[in-house]
Amino acid sequence: MIEFQPAPAKLPPDHRIYAIGDIHGCDRQLANLHAMIADDAASRPVAHATLLHIGDYVDRGADSAGVIARLADGCPIPGLEMVNLLGNHEFTMIEALAGERAAGTDWLFAGGEATLRSYGIDPAGPREAWSAQVPADHQRFLHGLALMHRTGGYAFVHAGVRPNIPLDRQAREDLLRARQFFLYSEADFGAVIVHGHTPVKTPVVKHNRIAIDTGAVFGGVMTCAVLEEDRLGFLFADPVDAAVSIAHR
Repeated sequence: MIEFQPAPAKLPPDHRIYAIGDIHGCDRQLANLHAMIADDAASRPVAHATLLHIGDYVDRGADSAGVIARLADGCPIPGLEMVNLLGNHEFTMIEALAGERAAGTDWLFAGGEATLRSYGIDPAGPREAWSAQVPADHQRFLHGLALMHRTGGYAFVHAGVRPNIPLDRQAREDLLRARQFFLYSEADFGAVIVHGHTPVKTPVVKHNRIAIDTGAVFGGVMTCAVLEEDRLGFLFADPVDAAVSIAHR
């Protein structure tokens, strides 16, 4: 069973959100976490359940292509709706595939070599050939990613928000890359922000934000925050390829 604790915000009755932190090509870990979510959803059915991925599907890990393939065809868990957010790594990948030279250089530096190899592309080959070798449905998935999702008292974004600016006026750059000015703020952001982007050893729960990037690609667990009504809990997929397990941390 999931160990729940009081949450800093609320969802409407009969709603649940499973929010997964940064994935970065860790496809088998993601599959394990999806299996845990499917088991929980089946054992504790609710009228409205959403599977949400916080962004950064690609780069650094071994199977970015597998991660996108897993999500591009629709929700992998029957009966759940799915929301997929844009991360800074996907934004850089989109620009690189569009032929932006600086973005291509940035992408390789930030872990894009691993993504290219997962598609069978030689990172040292001509950049002009990259786009033709990434499946069209994968590119449609990337272009269809959302910047923000709001439900109840929560707003879900990849990185964070800028304090003292309304949520509907946030700049894309801040939503994708925010760090210090967001992480160290005690401000009321207008909703509790659920985010990834900045790795932490264990989930961070504060009055104004919840951090769920627990460094899966760096050997950490992959985290799913389970939010329902006025409480939250967590599911964790260990950094292994084999058995599915649930840990309480």
